[in-house]
Amino acid sequence: MSFSPQSRIWIYQSNRAFTNDEVQAIQERLNDFTVQWKAHGHQLNAKTQILYNFFIVFFVDEASAGVTGCSIDSSVRIMKEIEQEYNVDLFDRFNMAYKLEDKVIVTNKEDFETLVNIKAIGPQTIVFNNMVQTLQEFETKWQIPFEQSWHSKVFAHLL
Repeated sequence: MSFSPQSRIWIYQSNRAFTNDEVQAIQERLNDFTVQWKAHGHQLNAKTQILYNFFIVFFVDEASAGVTGCSIDSSVRIMKEIEQEYNVDLFDRFNMAYKLEDKVIVTNKEDFETLVNIKAIGPQTIVFNNMVQTLQEFETKWQIPFEQSWHSKVFAHLL
């Protein structure tokens, strides 16, 4: 499936890593969802991916049909179900994700702030910008050095 660079995306970040078995089960459930995901009766050109066992990413190419409030609500509903079923938090925007070597670590805002303060997270540490909105932004601005991210502005007083 080919997606336009302007395809819309939504990123849900878990507060803990999913196990490989959980990733497989969740991916199958999301595949079933996207196959029937519609907006005003029109099939959406959509897919999902689970990345690094932490991130659930929805991709929608709106060239044939655009998402609507109702279709977004249905995706939020399935994410709420997954959240409850797997006892994870997928909606806390104060959880921060970064890479330590090749390992993804998710921590709360206070611990992240401490890590910046003690220089365990520095200008070149890769952080995840889950606020990207298009496939093009996802490919170029999702995983970026701390110094180039919104994180550096929020935590500038610690640098």
